[in-house]
Amino acid sequence: MKIFYIITFAVILVIQGCGVYSFRGNNPPEGIRTVSVPLFGDESGYGEAIIKEQFTNQLKRKIIDDNTFTIADKTKADGNIICTITNIRDEALVIGQNENVTKRKITITVNVIFENLKKGRKIFEKVYENWGEYNSSTTSFSEREQGINSARDKITEDILIDITSDW
Repeated sequence: MKIFYIITFAVILVIQGCGVYSFRGNNPPEGIRTVSVPLFGDESGYGEAIIKEQFTNQLKRKIIDDNTFTIADKTKADGNIICTITNIRDEALVIGQNENVTKRKITITVNVIFENLKKGRKIFEKVYENWGEYNSSTTSFSEREQGINSARDKITEDILIDITSDW
């Protein structure tokens, strides 16, 4: 019976020591514990002002959920993530009967600068581009928001991965 307790205790120690493994490095740049995420800029000419707020809120939400950084005001933050939407392209993807577009693809491009505010230097500057699909009808862009949401989710996830890993 004593051997059972020893083996059980050893197994528990091994399991506890392993922790949670992730494929992502989850090693933020040294000294960066808090980040500010100002409102995204929009140089795309797309014309929907709400897209800047949606991108900003989703990136902040992903950063908070990831728990690597804490969101802070720029005056108190260690790092700053400046994002600008530079292009939004909406194009036909599938053309059905009578040359009607049945599916569209929206591609969004975002320029990101990640700064170390403590050292006053740029950590990286990178361009992110991703896309989303949506169904379309001949009378309207019926589900465009679905395509934008898909592209936004992919881009903000890519940004999160890059700011939290490989340092």
